[in-house]
Amino acid sequence: METEVIKFGASILRQTCTPVSQVDDDIRSLISGLFASMRKAEGVGLAAPQIGVLKRVIVVDVSGQEPDRPPMALINPEIVAADGVQNGEEGCLSFPDLYGEVRRAARVEVQALDADGRPVRISADGFLARALQHEIDHLDGKLFIDHVSPLKRQLMRGSLRRLKKMGQAWDREQQAEAVLR
Repeated sequence: METEVIKFGASILRQTCTPVSQVDDDIRSLISGLFASMRKAEGVGLAAPQIGVLKRVIVVDVSGQEPDRPPMALINPEIVAADGVQNGEEGCLSFPDLYGEVRRAARVEVQALDADGRPVRISADGFLARALQHEIDHLDGKLFIDHVSPLKRQLMRGSLRRLKKMGQAWDREQQAEAVLR
């Protein structure tokens, strides 16, 4: 089920996600929802906390840029090796219309579980390496703006304030729902 992507300012985006202990139908449903939400928002990746779930699950689809790479869902992804450096512009579905220059590893090795609970190891470089690092950061409460230069962050200040109000509204909605439960 498709869910609205949570905006910057919501406290959940700064929290560390818990590992998935068992890949079951609930996790596969979460993966389906992540893909649906990512596609609706026209993104190339999405992490579970961006739709309000504190689980270590991400989806990435760079097939528009790298046609040989099929979409992937990764559970408990971990970067086990990284080397080289690449600089490039990044955006994030939780920060609509904001972009910044981010320094990342040029190549990464990621180990994870796939949607069937089988271990996978992915070697990635270029755009896929960037996307994987970006989404895995979300699982640890790190956001792309944490990697942007202080000057660029200062220039984003007005936009960040507006987004923060949207994210804080999400927090208030969650608190109200918790009271009703």
